Amino acid sequence: MISVNNLTKKFGENRAVDSLSFDVRRGEIFGIVGPDGAGKSTLLRMMAGITIPAEGEILIDGMDVARNRFRIKESLAYMPQRFGLYEDLTVEENIRFFGRLFGVPRKTIDERAPKLYEFSRLGPFKERLAGNLSGGMKQKLGLACCLIHSPGLILLDEPTNGVDPVSRREFWKILYDLLSDGVTIVVSTAYLDEAERCNRVALMHEGRFIRLGTPAEVKGSVPGALIEIETDDIWRAEEALNKSGEFSGIIREGKTLKVFVRNRRRDTERIRSILSKSKTGKVSVKEKVPNLENCFMEIVMKGEKYESA
Repeated sequence: MISVNNLTKKFGENRAVDSLSFDVRRGEIFGIVGPDGAGKSTLLRMMAGITIPAEGEILIDGMDVARNRFRIKESLAYMPQRFGLYEDLTVEENIRFFGRLFGVPRKTIDERAPKLYEFSRLGPFKERLAGNLSGGMKQKLGLACCLIHSPGLILLDEPTNGVDPVSRREFWKILYDLLSDGVTIVVSTAYLDEAERCNRVALMHEGRFIRLGTPAEVKGSVPGALIEIETDDIWRAEEALNKSGEFSGIIREGKTLKVFVRNRRRDTERIRSILSKSKTGKVSVKEKVPNLENCFMEIVMKGEKYESA
């Protein structure tokens, strides 16, 4: 559905998006994951036709976005981080306003509104002012306003940022329900656990994709094994391993250390040997199944490259 070719956007000397090329398949949730400043918002704004790229092109259903910025908006919805709800209007008034803004006839709005209330669970609150909604409810209202014109493509820029865990889970349930209606979704997020829910995911860092594939493919692309270390003195253990110079990319998580190793058996024994000489107390060293956050940190810290295709 979407084809991005050699896409670049500069702000002064900074390349916010750096020569990206990738495709998004129809009917999938495609996740763009990375920290603040990675270029996620800039990329989505170009896909929505709001920002013009310095180089490259974006095709949606074969149509060049930069050359058809107004026509393309009929078939997509873009929800920025701070969606422009009118807080002095009610839930119902916001939905009707955005429907008319998209040129949807009043009769059609009347027909579509009940379904929007149902999936967003906003029906009991349709007379409440948007300014009096919780953060999670505002995000769901923003999504409902984006869907009033029945777009085939939805672009969501960190829609669950700052939203409580329960509302995040409910929001993602809504996204999965939309997939069953044939909608294509591109969502950016800083939450690595949300990336696990996408059909395919792109890990973005400094304007480039450092990995792209299914969550399983991305995790499988990191060589070696993830080792988790528990000791009575985690600080001394970290210092000893760093001082040895044999292990890099050590991450402290609570009372444990995690590190990727190339040879599980040999490196595990070496870790035990180093720590036994460092007076760190009882030591537990075991292999763990890595998640996307572990893999993202390993890739970034090792400076591995990935050529987008």
